[in-house]
Amino acid sequence: MPVPLTLNQAKEVIARANRMIANEGVLDAFGHVTMRHPTDPNRYLMSRSRGPELVQPEDIQEFTLDSQIIKPIEARLYGERVIHGEIYKARPEVNAVCHHHAPSILPFCISGMELKPVYHLGATLGPAVPFWDSRDDFGDTTLIVAKPEEGASLAKALGPNWIVLMRRHGATVAGTSLEELTFRTIYTARNAAMQIEAHNLGHVSPLTAAETELAGEYNLRPGPVARAWEYWSVRLDKAEGTWSGAKPKVGASKRKAAAKKPAAKKSAPKKKKSKRTR
Repeated sequence: MPVPLTLNQAKEVIARANRMIANEGVLDAFGHVTMRHPTDPNRYLMSRSRGPELVQPEDIQEFTLDSQIIKPIEARLYGERVIHGEIYKARPEVNAVCHHHAPSILPFCISGMELKPVYHLGATLGPAVPFWDSRDDFGDTTLIVAKPEEGASLAKALGPNWIVLMRRHGATVAGTSLEELTFRTIYTARNAAMQIEAHNLGHVSPLTAAETELAGEYNLRPGPVARAWEYWSVRLDKAEGTWSGAKPKVGASKRKAAAKKPAAKKSAPKKKKSKRTR
């Protein structure tokens, strides 16, 4: 099992996940990524209100599952934090949540067309993608999920699934870990884009239920998830100008320096002085 994160480490990694998912084009100025508190399951971590691409560790705040901040701050908070709090309440196994409005997902939210896994990495959608319409419970609203009862209604619609589409709004994705959530968020958005492209060609052949289960389990193993996380992490470092390349192996830098150092010149043998008598 992975070693539990400290609070400071958790703040670092959740800030990074916000920026990584934004760097991959799923999040823009809006949307947010959260994770359950590493040592207190009755709290979660979320940034103050700002664009995900800009989130830093010092922006991360602690909230109760009722989405109340632990230590009040002057900065503005996200209005839709109840999305996260209510899902954490309803799903003890969920440890990370992302709400986004990816351009590839929105056509499904607008049309009501069913989102299906159409390639192996898209199997992380799971067996079903429910559709939540705020009108059903609340009539005409701003479409912003800001009230606890709205967040609870959305969590109920999500049920045991991993992604829920929100009518004319976006999607909310859940994961058992932050890394799994990142994997699922990015690849389900790409799956949606591919499904649209396939429709443009005139035919869609989705995965079967058995294929979805098998491929989903395979791709969410620790190895593939860690490989993708590392890849997106390096892409983020390059985008932020902090990538310095692969680290040299131990001792490699010394050997390289020694190879570049010119060989010392051999000194000419000293001539023996002849003994002279005075």
